[in-house]
Amino acid sequence: MSRAEQPSRRTVLAAAVAAAVAGGSAPTATAATAAGARDTGDAESAPGRSVDHRAWTTYADWLTGAVRGARAVAGVRPGVVVAAPLGTVDYTDPHTRTTAAWEYATWTSPTRALAVPATEVIASWNASTPAGTWLQVELKGTYSDGKDTPWYVMGRWASGDQDIRRTSVDGQTDGRSTVWTDTLAVDDASTGLRVAAVRLRLTLYRRPGSDATPTVWRLGVMGSDVPDRFTVPASAPGLARELTVPRYSQEIHRGRYPEYDNGGEAWCSPTSSQMIVEYWGGRLTPGQLAWVDPSYSDPQVCHAARYTYDYQYAGCGNWPFNAAYAATFPDLQGVVTRLGSLTDLETLIAAGIPAMTSQSFLKEELTGAGYGTSGHLMTVIGFTAQGDVIANDPFSADDAAVRRVYRRREFENIWLRTKRHNASGKVASGSGGVCYVYFPARPTARQCAALDAVGIPV
Repeated sequence: MSRAEQPSRRTVLAAAVAAAVAGGSAPTATAATAAGARDTGDAESAPGRSVDHRAWTTYADWLTGAVRGARAVAGVRPGVVVAAPLGTVDYTDPHTRTTAAWEYATWTSPTRALAVPATEVIASWNASTPAGTWLQVELKGTYSDGKDTPWYVMGRWASGDQDIRRTSVDGQTDGRSTVWTDTLAVDDASTGLRVAAVRLRLTLYRRPGSDATPTVWRLGVMGSDVPDRFTVPASAPGLARELTVPRYSQEIHRGRYPEYDNGGEAWCSPTSSQMIVEYWGGRLTPGQLAWVDPSYSDPQVCHAARYTYDYQYAGCGNWPFNAAYAATFPDLQGVVTRLGSLTDLETLIAAGIPAMTSQSFLKEELTGAGYGTSGHLMTVIGFTAQGDVIANDPFSADDAAVRRVYRRREFENIWLRTKRHNASGKVASGSGGVCYVYFPARPTARQCAALDAVGIPV
């Protein structure tokens, strides 16, 4: 969690976007859906849909891309890898000031029309980056008036931190849209301007002369046009079930490794990620944890913080970096999306899939929390017979206190709204239903059905 009611950098930037969104209306998409990624439905078959999530995951998906020095590979987990590099480029790491030469290759997706012309677009990816490799993800949007954005960098990422520092890139704008850490947002949605279509480009890097390669297994993009709102419609309870998910407190790590965003005080995202990774069986080896002070309890949370840390954002809350971290564990994949109601979460829980939600609230807006926050991640693990939300809330004094029950109506509103009043009475932003979902690389038929029902392509 960001310090209680102190605005994080993401919140300050997003508030400016949220203020511009008021009164916007989305034009109807005019482009037909292009080939190259599996569809989760269209605007006509899903009236009122405010989110469209697309993904490239199959061998057939990867074959639709344009390759330069890369190739698609088949197998149990199809992906894209370096084949014959195009050449070498120098990269100066802005956080270490070191310059090194890297061989590179690219894969570029076809243009993909969004069923929901979007005010915000978020990319996410799942990949392996052995030592001596890393990758860059870029996004180019086509506006509803037919003009294009530049190629925006959505992340420079490696699972480790020995070669480059994983980083978002600030200062990217064309005067019509801007990248805020991990989110491309239309600057003034009240004009009706939207991002109607997208392309994604992967650049895969490795040390010159090496045979190592990054492998990207999943590449996704989520476009959304969530209505601007202080309150959201209430959903009716439909499930009573609780999943057994490990419980970890971020607060017991307060002061540990302050180089990663002031220590555990701000580690809600990696702490939540680690809970769900371990729910699915992901485990870190003693060797992986050897760098952590042996006197520290729950060293895996320290590990998650280090390996989700965004050196530009200066925090562990970069949404795609958390999903990518989860997918470094065998047989897991992770996505960033938006959901529409607690009914969607019930659908996932019924299939055994917990999820992490992002919310902001005043202390009095969430009974029993005991704090207020400008941005906080927690893990939804079930629902009571009355329909209230059972959450593993990492902002707790210790592991034993992590399990909480929150009132359904309060939780749904603080998670799904896009606007709120902060402690100073000023209008601030809400996440609009942002959610991380981690699930098996080979989900069961029931899990596939649940993911499809909430708009997540498998």
